[in-house]
Amino acid sequence: MVNLPARVGSTVRVESLRTTAGRRRFTLVAEQRLPLPPSELFPFFADAHNLERITPPWLHFRVLTEAPIAMGEGALIRYRLRLHGIPIGWLTRIAAWDPPHGFVDEQLRGPYRLWRHRHTFAPDGEGTLARDRVDYELRGTDAMQDAAQALLVRRDLERIFGYRGDRLAELYPPV
Repeated sequence: MVNLPARVGSTVRVESLRTTAGRRRFTLVAEQRLPLPPSELFPFFADAHNLERITPPWLHFRVLTEAPIAMGEGALIRYRLRLHGIPIGWLTRIAAWDPPHGFVDEQLRGPYRLWRHRHTFAPDGEGTLARDRVDYELRGTDAMQDAAQALLVRRDLERIFGYRGDRLAELYPPV
C-alpha cells in the first residue's frame, strides 16, 4: 500500500491483491472532507457532466451522452478521453444508486479488464467524508500488468484523483 501526502485535505492510496481466480486486482482509495452535508453535495456528483469539471485537462475528457442524463441504477454514460495521446472510448453503467449516500459506476467498455468505482458520502461533523474506491484490473499477462501498473497506470490514477481532490477543494473550500 502506498499513501500519498495529503493534497488540499485529500489522501490517495493504492493497494494490490490477487483475486480467487488468480488475477491481479488493484484498489485505489481517495478520501476528502468537504464542508457540505451529503444531501447538498450529492447533486454535484449526480450530474455526470460535472465530471468534466473535476478531471484534468490533459485527459481531454468529454461526456458524450447528452444532458440531462436520467441518473439512477442502469443509466449508461459514454465518455471520450485521450491518454498518452491515445483516444479512448468509455462506457459506464450505474450499478447502484443510493442518494445521498453514494453510487457505483462500472466500466462496460474501456481500457480496463475491470473498473468498479464506488462513490460514498458520509456525514462527518458539519460536512462530508467523500470517498472514492476504485477496484480495477488491467489487461494482459502478469508481467504486462506489473509493468503497466508500475510505469503508467498507478501514477496516472494518482495524478487524476489528486487533481480531482484539488478541484473539489476549490469548488467547496473549507468554511
